[in-house]
Amino acid sequence: MEKKTRRPPRGTKKRDVPLSEFGIYSAALRLIDADGVEALTMRRLAAELDANPMSLYHHVPNKEAVMRGVTRVVGAQFRTFTPEDDPWQERLRVLAANLRALAHRHPKLMAYSFSRQPEFLHSDDPFWTALTESVEDAGVPQSEVSKIAALLVAAVIGVLSAELNGSLHRWSSLQPRDFDDFEDRAGDAAPDSADAASCGPDQERMFRLMMDTLIAGLESRFHSDHNGWDAGA
Repeated sequence: MEKKTRRPPRGTKKRDVPLSEFGIYSAALRLIDADGVEALTMRRLAAELDANPMSLYHHVPNKEAVMRGVTRVVGAQFRTFTPEDDPWQERLRVLAANLRALAHRHPKLMAYSFSRQPEFLHSDDPFWTALTESVEDAGVPQSEVSKIAALLVAAVIGVLSAELNGSLHRWSSLQPRDFDDFEDRAGDAAPDSADAASCGPDQERMFRLMMDTLIAGLESRFHSDHNGWDAGA
């Protein structure tokens, strides 16, 4: 008697390629880039991978673990190479510009990481290593390097977050209110109007201005008084 082949239960899908953590994270990144972090669920991720949802849990315990993995995958895309012979000022500009490029490559993920994942930077992160080396080369005492680097990161991330969520565009469109000629300007377009929005800022130029301002502040404090780096200054 011929033995019958056992068929898989109705609704299940056969997967020829075994799951891997990298494959899971890559699929999750595709979903996040398309629809945002909020749209990512384990069930939807399994559908993207053509896999049984329960099989994901053999590799990742929950969505939070998936998000950490996705962040690591994206972090590996960051370019930290800057010529060692370049002055520290230029190395800071390059690092910041590369972080901005990565943020605009994956805006939905990076906006989430900036606001919800403070651990996306860690002590052996290539970006942090290159940043602290540049800060130290600026003449900052070793005891203050991490603090200055943290302030630089906070400032850069603040501007990038404002870029990604549209706040920078809106804020830069706001006009100072001059009460002396308020009546004369009453007919002007409001900041939120389509006319005002169409005259948005050159965000790249504003980002460079922000970095120039930060670097000028470091130069001023260091060159004016070496003792100014003391913690109590």
